[in-house]
Amino acid sequence: ELGWMESVPYLDRPPSPLEFYREWVSPNKPCIIQNAISHWPALKKWTSAYLREVVGPKVVSVAVTPNGYADAVFQDRFVMPEERQMPFMDFLDIVEKKVTSPNVFYVQKQCSNLTEEFPELVCDVQPDIPWMSEALGKKPDAVNFWLGESAAVTSLHKDHYENLYCVISGEKHFLLHPPSDRPFIPYELYQPATYRVSEDGSFEIVDEKSEEKVPWIPLDPLNPNLEQYPEYAQAKPLQCTVKAGEMLYLPSLWFHHVQQSHGCIAVNYWYDMEYDLKYSYYQLLDCLTKAVKVL
Repeated sequence: ELGWMESVPYLDRPPSPLEFYREWVSPNKPCIIQNAISHWPALKKWTSAYLREVVGPKVVSVAVTPNGYADAVFQDRFVMPEERQMPFMDFLDIVEKKVTSPNVFYVQKQCSNLTEEFPELVCDVQPDIPWMSEALGKKPDAVNFWLGESAAVTSLHKDHYENLYCVISGEKHFLLHPPSDRPFIPYELYQPATYRVSEDGSFEIVDEKSEEKVPWIPLDPLNPNLEQYPEYAQAKPLQCTVKAGEMLYLPSLWFHHVQQSHGCIAVNYWYDMEYDLKYSYYQLLDCLTKAVKVL
C-alpha cells in the first residue's frame, strides 16, 4: 500500500487522536493539516521586529556553511556545519541582508533548541500537539525552531521520529520518498568532517578522525546522477509545499529533502517512533537491499 500516493493529501482540520492514529500514523502516510495551528500567537507575532525585541542580543547556535548544505556529502566526506555562537540580532541582520556574507546561515540545531535556546518563544506556540500526544501516548522528544536563508538546503535523509512540521511564515518545499523506496536510494559510508573557518575567512574541511564512518545518501534528488545511481529512476518521489499556517505530518522512516523560502520560520515536533512491525519490515528491506548490492 505504500506505492499508492500520487500527492500528499490535505486535511482541512486537525483530526481526533483516534482518527489520526488509525488513518495516518498506523498506515505510515503523510498529510498536510490546515487550521491546526491557526490559534497560535506566533503566526501574527513572529515578525523580525518582535524576534529582535524578545530574543535580540542573546547568543544562539547558528549553522554556517559555504554552500548551504549542512550534514551532507561533499568532496567524499559527510560534512557537518560550523556551529557558530552569535547574537541572534546579528543573525537576523544577515537574513534581512542588512549585512552581506558569502556564507549561508541557518538556525537549525535539533536538540530541542526551541525550549533550550529560545524559551522566550515557547508561549507563542505549544509545548506539544495535544491530539498527537494523546494519539501516541507520549510527549515529544524535541521541539525545534528553524529560521534561515533560502540557500540552506536539507539533504535527503530519514528520521526515527513521527514529525509534525509547522510553518509559521514563508514556505517549506519537501521532496518525499516512502520507506518502500529504500532499494532505489543509495547509501555509502563517509568519513565525518566539519567545516571550519580559516584565518582568511575561507572554509576548510577538517576530518573528525576519532569518529566512525557515517552512512549517508550521496544523491541529490533534484538533479540525480542516474548514470551513477540508475536504480533511483525507479523511485517515485512526492513533492509538496507547506505554507504558513499549515502542518506537515511526516511519518517515521520517510526520506525527505527540504528547501525553503528566504527567512522561512518553522517549528517542528519530534515524537519517538514505535519500534514495531513496520520498523522490522523496514530493517528487513534495508538488509535485503544491502545483500543484493554485495552480490
